[in-house]
Amino acid sequence: MLLSTNGLIIRQQNIGEADRVVSILTQDRGVIRAFANGARRVKNKNMAATSLFSYSRLVLYHGRDKYIINEAEPIQVFFDLRRDVERLALGQYFCELCLCLAPQEEEAEAFLRLTLNCLYLLCAAKRPLPQIKAVYELRMLGMAGYMPDLVACSGCGAYESERMFLSLLDGTLHCEHCQKRNPVSPALALNKSVLAAMRHILYADLKKVFSFTLPDDAMKSLGRSVERFLLSQLDRSFQTLSFYHTVAMDL
Repeated sequence: MLLSTNGLIIRQQNIGEADRVVSILTQDRGVIRAFANGARRVKNKNMAATSLFSYSRLVLYHGRDKYIINEAEPIQVFFDLRRDVERLALGQYFCELCLCLAPQEEEAEAFLRLTLNCLYLLCAAKRPLPQIKAVYELRMLGMAGYMPDLVACSGCGAYESERMFLSLLDGTLHCEHCQKRNPVSPALALNKSVLAAMRHILYADLKKVFSFTLPDDAMKSLGRSVERFLLSQLDRSFQTLSFYHTVAMDL
């Protein structure tokens, strides 16, 4: 069966002398794995469209247990990521995180839109890298079923205090009073500005998810807090994230 779709290449692996197997984030089928025969040959018409960070129009043959790429045409290639090692490392991390969190063989329009938007912003340098990273991580967690409850204190219903505490285990929020009375551990201490930014990231319309600003120190604190929550919730590490930390200039 032949099917047509648009998709972002989020992983590529070389096999044999000239073939390639790729993981693709698509709007209607989530993450799928497909073979691109001969795609590594210089004159192959599918070479660019099946490379990492390529958003492409694809015609796929769907067999009983695998996809094969018949035709591929690039719509947008995020080539500028390769001009800066820090942005390249962050883009690779986004792809690895996407492989972990995006659904397979299910509708994934929101995952695709968010990933494309964040790769575009990485290339365009229109937002601070800690902001792009925090938005991608927290929004992806929310869409994948790991959304923390940041509406109010789970104990008394308080909307905010000087510091609020986010449980790393169950994602519940606790005000200072409730935290002192019944300590939750491990927990992240969040000041008002960082908590407001996290609420915006989770609850704002996707078109407005980047419409907030923070001072540099608060933006870095946001980045550290979101990353720690993500790693705790997923209970795993990411090689691409470790590499990003070795090259990042603003942590």
